[in-house]
Amino acid sequence: MTEHRGDGGSASVVIVGLMAGIAALTSLAVPLYSALALKQSVSAAADAAALAAADVAVGRAAGFPCEVATRVAAANGASVTACTVDGLVATITASRILLGIPIVSTATAGPPPGEPD
Repeated sequence: MTEHRGDGGSASVVIVGLMAGIAALTSLAVPLYSALALKQSVSAAADAAALAAADVAVGRAAGFPCEVATRVAAANGASVTACTVDGLVATITASRILLGIPIVSTATAGPPPGEPD
């Protein structure tokens, strides 16, 4: 007569495998979501810095456009890597480092097209 061995414990092996798969996916997804959130943060910092620099260029605020942009970007957790002011239009590139990878965003601000300088 043949002895029948039960399937006892096989569900545990499947569950352990599923848990390992979920942990692996989570360990990949969390840094990606962090990078996306940081990209939005750097983009917002570049936008705010460009608007502040344009306000200075237009004369609505005192100071020098690139200095003001640097302060505004720093207040938003980013650093200015490039600042260009062409007339009343300011273009700012801001960045931040995540896990050794630079996250960079560029923004431009100035008066609407068609308005006199």
